[in-house]
Amino acid sequence: MNIRYFAWLREHTGVSSETLTYDPRWTSVADLVADLKTKSDGHAKALADMTLVRIAINYDYVDIDHKLSDGDEVAFFPPVTGG
Repeated sequence: MNIRYFAWLREHTGVSSETLTYDPRWTSVADLVADLKTKSDGHAKALADMTLVRIAINYDYVDIDHKLSDGDEVAFFPPVTGG
């Protein structure tokens, strides 16, 4: 499973991406996020307020309760604004 971080999430985690072995305990994005928060203080800070984070799985926007599958690419990024 490939995890990607963008903008300030990348700055806090210190990585732009990481590859994780899929864990069947991750029934949703929320389960994955809970585990990611334990990786480092930076991960915990980046993912502390998920109302400020957009989530995409395989290039589609999803909610935090979206079901995960082995091989998914999960991306975390701040909301995008235009003008």
